[in-house]
Amino acid sequence: MPASTAPQAPAPPQQKPQALERLDEPGDSPDQSPQRRRGADTRALTQVLFGELKNLEPGTPEHGRVRAALIEANLPLVRYAAARFRSRNEPMEDVVQVGTIGLINAIDRFDPDRGVQFPTFAMPTVIGEIKRYFRDNVRTVHVPRRLHELWVQVNSATEDLTTAFGRTPTTAEIAERLRITEDEVLACIEAGRSYHATSLEAAQEGDGLPGLLDRLGFEDPALDGVEHRDLVRHLLVQLPEREQRILLLRYYSNLTQSQISAELGVSQMHVSRLLARSFARLRSANRIEA
Repeated sequence: MPASTAPQAPAPPQQKPQALERLDEPGDSPDQSPQRRRGADTRALTQVLFGELKNLEPGTPEHGRVRAALIEANLPLVRYAAARFRSRNEPMEDVVQVGTIGLINAIDRFDPDRGVQFPTFAMPTVIGEIKRYFRDNVRTVHVPRRLHELWVQVNSATEDLTTAFGRTPTTAEIAERLRITEDEVLACIEAGRSYHATSLEAAQEGDGLPGLLDRLGFEDPALDGVEHRDLVRHLLVQLPEREQRILLLRYYSNLTQSQISAELGVSQMHVSRLLARSFARLRSANRIEA
């Protein structure tokens, strides 16, 4: 897939907003690990930048600088999301570029006054943008990189020779033009077919027969929460073991609070308090990092 097909994200800011300058000052605890320190700095910076952004007029240079700083500060979130799609064998820079578009959309829609951490809000939007890109643009059959690059050359040579000859060139003419074998040309033509999706509504075997869409299964409602559950798993590891277990029993085993209290041998009121405390910790300690 040519890299030029990916949407282009804005360039990083050239001038630091005031929030960046404030967070550059020393004073943080020196005993934090570098990874934890980066995560804490990113969350703090994001919070400060959103505080500045809401007081600025959209379209002004300062609003643009703060918005660009927010994008740059949260690019690790995009890389974290993009890494989940490595098995798709697409250039990672393209996936990150597309995910950045989702990040920008999330920044423009985020309301810091609602009490939700920005990474929790943004991650579904970033992942959704990447999935939409794969759905709309990526071939369904993986083509080896070398064959893909050669296919681009064959396609270009075919267009040039068609213009020169006034007709479709033969396989031999294309091979001669590119100095490759006819078998390689044929392999490229076959690979090129994987770039064209079949209509879901087209009849598969003849007129009057059901299309592919009619043969597909129904949506599974259980899949709706998969992305959110994956995010929760990432956050759960930060909680004490007992609170992890209570959340898992409540939202993964679908037990009621009374069933959990019987399982753990504690009162239902205590279970309710532990759930509330767990949610408060998750809201204040979101650590989605690259």
